[in-house]
Amino acid sequence: MKTLVIVSHPTPDQSRTIKALEQLAARLPNVSVRNIESLYGSDLNGFDVAAEHQAVEAADRVVFLFPIHWFNLTPMLKAYLNQVWSYGWAFGPNGEALKGKEMLVVVSAGATEFTYSAEGLIHSTIDEVLTPMKASALYVGMDYLEPLAFYSAMGVSEATLDQFRLAFAGRLTQPTESSAQL
Repeated sequence: MKTLVIVSHPTPDQSRTIKALEQLAARLPNVSVRNIESLYGSDLNGFDVAAEHQAVEAADRVVFLFPIHWFNLTPMLKAYLNQVWSYGWAFGPNGEALKGKEMLVVVSAGATEFTYSAEGLIHSTIDEVLTPMKASALYVGMDYLEPLAFYSAMGVSEATLDQFRLAFAGRLTQPTESSAQL
C-alpha cells in the first residue's frame, strides 16, 4: 500500500511533535511526505494543483498530519482542500480521483485528552472536532479511518515522543481493514 502523508503546521519552527512524526514517516517504505508549508510557504493561493493531484493519485492512503489549530484545521490545510480537491477531480462529473482511497487524520493537540471530551472544557471529542475531515472524506468516496490523536503534545518528554512515534508508525505500516472504517 502506498501512503502519502500531507503535513501542515503554521509555525514549523515551533513544531516538535509534528516534525518528529514527519521525519519518521519520511523514513518508512512506501510512504511519501509533502509538507505544504515547506512547499508553498504561507501562500494560501500558491498550490501547484497538478503536482498535488499527481501525488494523491499515486497513493492508496492519504494521511493528513497537523496540529489542531484553534479546534480546526491549519489555514494552509484548509486552503489545500479548497484548491486541490476540485470539482471534476475529487467530486462532481467524472470527479472520482479520491474514491476508494483511505483517509487517516493524525493530529497533535496542546490540550489534554480530558479537554477533548464531553466533560472537558470544550464539551467536544476529537472525533467531533474532526467532523469536517470525516464529512469531506465521505463526500468524495474515501474510506475514513479512525483518527489518531496525540494530546498534551506541547513540551512532551522524549519518552512520550517515542510513544507517539511508535503509535504513528504502527498506523502507517499496518494494513487496514474495512472494519476499521467509521
